Amino acid sequence: MSRPPVAQELDLCLCHSCGLACDMTHEPHECERCDAPLHRRKTNSITRTWAYLLTSLVFYIPANLLPVMNTKMVGNGADSTIMSGVLEFWEAGAWDIALIIFIASIAVPGIKFVALTLLLVTVQRNSLWARRERSKMYRFVEVIGYWSMLDVIVVALVAALVKFQALADIEPRPGILFFGLVVVFTMLAAMSFDPRLIWNDSREKPHNEEVMDEVASH
Repeated sequence: MSRPPVAQELDLCLCHSCGLACDMTHEPHECERCDAPLHRRKTNSITRTWAYLLTSLVFYIPANLLPVMNTKMVGNGADSTIMSGVLEFWEAGAWDIALIIFIASIAVPGIKFVALTLLLVTVQRNSLWARRERSKMYRFVEVIGYWSMLDVIVVALVAALVKFQALADIEPRPGILFFGLVVVFTMLAAMSFDPRLIWNDSREKPHNEEVMDEVASH
């Protein structure tokens, strides 16, 4: 049973803006419907994804080591990191809030780091291993990325509730900024990765194909 043809074999290119299947017979540089630049692949996908991923990993270290908030009760203040905040909520009986913060702050970034690294390494090695599963993994990374700031929202709601009840005062600390940068750069890494590289034929070289597409687009 022969495999179905791919867009490149039919000399077609899908516009990333409007979704039009453009005829590439005469090598057009722009979509005929919306005038958006045409690319068979996301340009410099692997390089950009590695750059964003490593940047987010660098920011992940201070995000966990620096305090994310300062809590003042009856004049006494104490800084809390992400992990210490999880333990404090757990010991106070708010296990649901502690679980949300742990999953969103520790588990989700860790999963995204491992998944994106696996995708990048296998694509660069032109691996044929578990292509369908790797495609599903990429879609999973995209989905969980939307929930990465959930713990920040929870902390903000808790801070508003505490201030409303005049029980204490909560102030943000530098750690929350670094964590926000981690979320932004991991989302950029996921958006920069081109999942079509997973399905490249074993005889093709993904990075060479990216370079050729980039040259053709200019």
